[in-house]
Amino acid sequence: MAFTPLHDRVLVRRTEGEEKTAGGLIIPESAKEKPAEGEVISAGEGARKDSGDLIPMAVKTGDKVLFGKWSGTEVTIDGEELLIMKESDILGLL
Repeated sequence: MAFTPLHDRVLVRRTEGEEKTAGGLIIPESAKEKPAEGEVISAGEGARKDSGDLIPMAVKTGDKVLFGKWSGTEVTIDGEELLIMKESDILGLL
């Protein structure tokens, strides 16, 4: 299924969390935190001003981004867990 976000929304795939600590200890699945970084899979065309002019998106497909811990809505598309969030939820590019 093809999914295209609307307006200023972005579809993000989380990057995998670390399997080991810096000291070499293996982190069990139950103790891992969900990573707050990912890759932009697709982005909408952008928000609109009151005048109707388009505000272009600052991110594009393929960008690595950092976002807030509780940002976005988790969805499953084609069996893959992804996040849909507003562009304003993205804290920066990596």
